[in-house]
Amino acid sequence: MKFLLETREVSKIYRMGSTEVVALDRASIAVQAGEFVALQGTSGSGKSTLLNLVGGLDRPSIGEVVFDGRSLAPLTKKDLAHYRRHMVGMIFQNFNLIPTMTAIENVGLSLAFAGSRGKAREEQAAAFLARVGLAGRLDHRPAELSGGEQQRVAIARALANSPRLLLADEPTGNLDSKRAEELLTLLREMVERDKLTVMMVTHDRDLAARFADRTIYMKDGRVV
Repeated sequence: MKFLLETREVSKIYRMGSTEVVALDRASIAVQAGEFVALQGTSGSGKSTLLNLVGGLDRPSIGEVVFDGRSLAPLTKKDLAHYRRHMVGMIFQNFNLIPTMTAIENVGLSLAFAGSRGKAREEQAAAFLARVGLAGRLDHRPAELSGGEQQRVAIARALANSPRLLLADEPTGNLDSKRAEELLTLLREMVERDKLTVMMVTHDRDLAARFADRTIYMKDGRVV
C-alpha cells in the first residue's frame, strides 16, 4: 500500500547545554491520501514536534519523513521551502493573520508567494474565501471578524496553493464548541469532496472521535 505520508522511526532531540531533551522518540506513522487523522496526547507528548517535522519546518535528529514516496532528508532549504509552499498547508490555534490586512489580502499574500499576480490573484483569493463561507467578509480585517471567521480565513489561506496535506495544530483551541464544530464540519467536507489529507492535533476527544477517520495517541514522544 502506498501512503501519502510516513514518518519512519523519527526522533527529535534538543540539546540544552549538557542536557538532552527527547521531544520525539522513534515515532512511526503512516497516513493515506484523503484521510483525516487526529493526533492526541498530553502537553509535551510530541504532537506539535511531529507536525513541524512533517511540515518541513524542522528536521529530525534520527529517522526520516517520507512524502509521496520521497524522503525529505536530502532536500535543501530551498527544496523544503518549495515543499512547504506547494504540498503542505498549515493552520494554528492563534490564526496568525496579519492584523493590518483584510481577509482577501491575507489570502492573497499566500498566493503572491506562489507567483499569482494582479486581478487573477484577487479573484482566486475571493473564490477561496467563498469556499469557506466568507464571501461577504472579504474586506474585513481580523479584528472585525469572530474567532471562527478568522480561523476560516486561515484555512482559506492554507488552501490557497492547493496543498495535498493540511496540518492543523489545535485549530479549535480558541473557539467555542459551536464554532469548533462548524470548523471541523468544513474540514470534513474538504476531505470528502477534494480528497484533502488532514493531520490535526487536538485535545478534544469528542471532536476527534466524531470527525477524524482515526486517532493516533502519543505519550512521552512515542506513538502508543
